[in-house]
Amino acid sequence: MQVTEKKHAQEAHDDHGHGHELAHHFVSVEQQHDAGNLGMWMFLTTEVLFFGGLFAAYTIYRYKFEKVFEQASNILDPMLGAINTIVLIFSSVTMAFAVRSAQQGKSKAIVAWLGATIVFGALFLGIKYGEWKHDARLHVFPTSDFNWTWAREKHAEGEHGHGHDSHGPELKGFVFNSPVVPANYIESDSRNPEAKQAKLFFFLYFSMTSLHALHMIIGFGVMAVIMVYAWYGYYTPHYYVPVESVGLYWHFVDLVWIFLFPLLYLLGAHLGAGH
Repeated sequence: MQVTEKKHAQEAHDDHGHGHELAHHFVSVEQQHDAGNLGMWMFLTTEVLFFGGLFAAYTIYRYKFEKVFEQASNILDPMLGAINTIVLIFSSVTMAFAVRSAQQGKSKAIVAWLGATIVFGALFLGIKYGEWKHDARLHVFPTSDFNWTWAREKHAEGEHGHGHDSHGPELKGFVFNSPVVPANYIESDSRNPEAKQAKLFFFLYFSMTSLHALHMIIGFGVMAVIMVYAWYGYYTPHYYVPVESVGLYWHFVDLVWIFLFPLLYLLGAHLGAGH
């Protein structure tokens, strides 16, 4: 039996000339392709469960603290969220072209389209960094210096064009520069039960968006490796599973953001509609 299987595997190599394309434990390239796709879909299923826990927590607390979650969502900038959504859609398009190029055996085109995908992804993270920097100035990071009173006041000043705050000196941090919150704001927050509810919203917001960003960075690394292999002509019309797999992964990452954008950014958009 084993001799027969080895013979079939050898015939697959000989008949199609696949060389490195067929791993020794597969009978044919088609079987290898189906197995690779199945494995990737199983991995994405675990990712759905992973993010699903956060989405479930968000849903529960969103209905429990509806008013405060809407107010906290209104602090975020939906325009930046919309721009990032468009950027990620373009990255999905370039990724689709990369997969199509792999199917056609166009090695250099794979490199070009994956490079474009990384550029769009980096643009997304750059916009997100600027947004987080603004969030730090509003003190909505769910750390010990979170201050809901300060955030709402400074956000209202920004909406009415009163400019930036002038309270206190700058606190020089490793990544962001945040103004020091005066003691009266801290005291006001300590007496406000809604401050803890708002902090919960931003904990979920930063957990979801940071995990999404981490998945993007991991995707960059995988794409960089594939680009090296593609440059040396490793992928052919008979073997392009790695390119297809990273494409599925990237589309999943984009899909997660498609859900995050309305849930996080548009929840309280109606509260600022009259400004």
